Amino acid sequence: MRRGSFSLDVDIKIPCRGVTAVLGASGCGKTTLLRAIAGLDQYPNGFLKVADMIWQEANHFIPPHQRPLGYIFQEASLFAHLNVRRNLEYGMKRVPKMERKVSLINAIELLGIGHLLERKPDTLSGGERQRVAIARALSVSPQLLLMDEPLAALDLNRKQEILPYLESLHRKLDIPVIYVSHSPDEVARLADHLVLLEAGRVIATGNIHGIFSRLDLPFTQGADAAAIIEATVAAHDDEYALTYLDFSGGRFTVTRQQLALGSKVRLRVAARDVSLTLVYQTNTSILNIFPTTVDEIKNVGPAQVVVRLLLGDGVCLLARITRKSVSILGLKPGKQVYAQAKSVALLC
Repeated sequence: MRRGSFSLDVDIKIPCRGVTAVLGASGCGKTTLLRAIAGLDQYPNGFLKVADMIWQEANHFIPPHQRPLGYIFQEASLFAHLNVRRNLEYGMKRVPKMERKVSLINAIELLGIGHLLERKPDTLSGGERQRVAIARALSVSPQLLLMDEPLAALDLNRKQEILPYLESLHRKLDIPVIYVSHSPDEVARLADHLVLLEAGRVIATGNIHGIFSRLDLPFTQGADAAAIIEATVAAHDDEYALTYLDFSGGRFTVTRQQLALGSKVRLRVAARDVSLTLVYQTNTSILNIFPTTVDEIKNVGPAQVVVRLLLGDGVCLLARITRKSVSILGLKPGKQVYAQAKSVALLC
């Protein structure tokens, strides 16, 4: 697909459930892709099939207002002359009663906006306006939810306010989401599947864990490289105010978290916080130590490398260390080492 001097060449299949993130630098085509899916921009040679319904092919094009989707923009586009309740009702009225899968009450509860219903948009904070915009998108009972950097216009505090609501949508609604972002941290917290764009082309696509640990991709070679790991809350240690999180490669220890036993969580382990040793260390303050196997080593500068480590069942860790350390430890693919994680971030 071409628009002016920009060409978008995307040929992919993505899951019909969960959150698929589209990640890339500014100008890579993320919003262009979303607008094409929504039908806001029409490309003659495009093909789009959502579930079992063809939205676009050679001689067939469903216009935007007939596509069963919700679209959340960077800036909350609310009707200024209507209060929150009437903004939500406006969206709901587009959908026949028999086709409503998300009730207005459900949308209001999911986004925590019950106390805002009688207020006008200009009296709301940025985070409140965006929550209302998401609730209005849900009120049309979409088969697909498109989010175009919904947190980009918010400051850090407002982002932290709205992220739990986005996570609740993921857990409680069976509506696939395509989430555009340029923030690896947001994507790590929210997404199940990832599409990486660069200059209008797909350079990688796959599940979030696999993509984040691929050493041939740009963000695994930067200072913020990290592995994403799913774990289960196994136990709480009241004596030391700790929580234990089990995963297929062992058990993480983190400071006490208010999480129910058995609940699922997502961890981010930064490569710069992982060190390697040939023998298990006992006289150390580090609690998270795991036996691993070196899988791949990639130079990321004159002095440093990133090492991908296998823990079990496809779970990976990344370690950013010096080339001298590689030489001293004799690291190479297949070598058994212990990984020590100094810090672990709990994402959700």
